[in-house]
Amino acid sequence: MAIVYPFVLLVAIAVIQASLWYYARQIALTAAREGVTAARAYQASPADGAARAQEVLGRTAGDSLRSPTVTAGSTGERIRIQVSGTAQSLIPGIPGLTITQSASGPVERWTVPGEG
Repeated sequence: MAIVYPFVLLVAIAVIQASLWYYARQIALTAAREGVTAARAYQASPADGAARAQEVLGRTAGDSLRSPTVTAGSTGERIRIQVSGTAQSLIPGIPGLTITQSASGPVERWTVPGEG
């Protein structure tokens, strides 16, 4: 037992740490998707998308995604929101893994029929 137990503990901590990393990735991706949805709307700006992503992070991130940052960009036809942060670490003194998730989509605009 004295030989096997440390390995069992190590595996349990590794599984929990991987779960925290995955959860933080999902939070970042959800915020990026919500930001793109808000920024794609007619006459919305990339700043509207970034604000929406920050709002989602404020509601959901808690301690799971630390030091989140949101960047928004647009090419005029596509909008892109990127959310970065650090996943929580179980082991004190060891920094968490850096996470970066992004989403993009076409900007809604009025077109003339037959314009393409």
